[in-house]
Amino acid sequence: MFMYEKKLQYPVNIKNPNPKYAQIIISQYGGPDGELGASLRYLSQRFSMPYPELKGLLTDIGTEELGHLEMIGAIVYQLTRNLSIEEIKKSGFDTYFVDHTTGIYTTAASGSPWNAASIAVKGDVIADIHEDLAAEQKARVTYDNILRLVDDPDVRDPIKFLREREIVHYQRFGDTLPQSCKLFA
Repeated sequence: MFMYEKKLQYPVNIKNPNPKYAQIIISQYGGPDGELGASLRYLSQRFSMPYPELKGLLTDIGTEELGHLEMIGAIVYQLTRNLSIEEIKKSGFDTYFVDHTTGIYTTAASGSPWNAASIAVKGDVIADIHEDLAAEQKARVTYDNILRLVDDPDVRDPIKFLREREIVHYQRFGDTLPQSCKLFA
């Protein structure tokens, strides 16, 4: 069972809306290496995981990824709140606005909507853990790319936090490799 605490895992307090940044950061909401795919990947993999400690790890990280999804949604919302039509047109946010207004939609920065093809669940311990390691690194690279493009400290701060959590998740999955390999020796 999941318990929901009505606060973000890390504070998001963006003072200056910026639809250009929102268009970039939305990729971590619904892009191929974003938080939605990560949470669904881990929460789906746990069902076929035969080892309780690894099932627990997948559940823990999968639910944390849902918290990251919530943070990305808050960032995108705060970057697009109270925009004038002129700001929307000038920023190039108009194509997103036509379909979604300023609603948070599961899409990549490229405009491609999220689909399940970007996640993998094999039902094999070693294959799934390696998939998870790769997924965490791809998410980290996406956060690195966002940090290269964004200079607002109010936006960079929670993005840096999320990037660091990807590294921690990678390390936690990596710690399971010797154990999962022994299980098949």
